[in-house]
Amino acid sequence: MNWKSALILSGCFGLACNRAADAPTQAAAPPSPATPSSGVAASSPASAPSVASSSLLAVGADVPDVSAPAQDGTIIKLRELKGKPLIVYFYPKDDTPGCTVEAKGIRDQYAQLNQSAVVLGVSTDTSESHKAFAEKYNLPFELLDDSSHALATAFGVPVTLGHAKRVTFVIDAAGKVRKVFPNVNPDGHATELLETLKSLG
Repeated sequence: MNWKSALILSGCFGLACNRAADAPTQAAAPPSPATPSSGVAASSPASAPSVASSSLLAVGADVPDVSAPAQDGTIIKLRELKGKPLIVYFYPKDDTPGCTVEAKGIRDQYAQLNQSAVVLGVSTDTSESHKAFAEKYNLPFELLDDSSHALATAFGVPVTLGHAKRVTFVIDAAGKVRKVFPNVNPDGHATELLETLKSLG
């Protein structure tokens, strides 16, 4: 190798080293600063709070001392109805499919039911809504306006998104709760009520 070749090779090696030294090192990016802990894992989305169910009025309890207006404006005081069994059925909303099936079933057997008991429907709808519902389907019983939720609270009936749960209470002539239907099936409920009234004697 002559001296010119040696010089060229030396220059190439030096240039390569200088480029290697100047080239930025591709190191992994440093981790982001830790966010102060709030006590909840960041990867776990906050769960929606559950709606606590109220405790339904139990068998053996006295009928609550509450009152509410019916669709004709009459104020109904529950404790003044003692002397005859009472059916208080809560339902979610006027003129909706399930509530209409339930109301029409009670209507169709109302003559028999009314021989033994007073029947009252209750929802959070207004008296005006009840009046339209009753007139549309020829409902012969009173529907109570519980837009204040006073009756639902007194009976322990849960109200979700403004609508009462479908629950029925059968109360005897002495004003004591004798039967609670906590999960009512609208279809055929009137027949269940007739059977319950017969069991009261």
